[in-house]
Amino acid sequence: MERSTTELTGRLAEYARLAEQAKSLRDGVGEIRGTGYSPDGLVTAVVGGRGELVELELDPRIYREQNATRLAEEILAAAHEAAAEAEQEATKIAEKLLPPSRGDIDPRFDPALHMLADTKSLEARR
Repeated sequence: MERSTTELTGRLAEYARLAEQAKSLRDGVGEIRGTGYSPDGLVTAVVGGRGELVELELDPRIYREQNATRLAEEILAAAHEAAAEAEQEATKIAEKLLPPSRGDIDPRFDPALHMLADTKSLEARR
């Protein structure tokens, strides 16, 4: 069965739109930074939109108490807080690309899965 030029042009435009959405998501998530602080305020962690630790600041006062276990706990607390903030920002970006009234959103996978579903629905219309 031969496809019409109009149908192919429409499908190409839709694929281009989906590619642009994926690029927008990638760029937006790449710019996200979440900041977290340890309960005592002596550790600051910055996490990127993909969950990577991009900055760690230790206040020199943290060395007054020589307790490696406590230091590790403080670093983890700050990193977890920063990661949660970064995930919230990524979710805001993902929500823009998904249909309204969705429940919990996984900003890492839901937009891509939605775009793939759009592609599959395009293919089903052939």
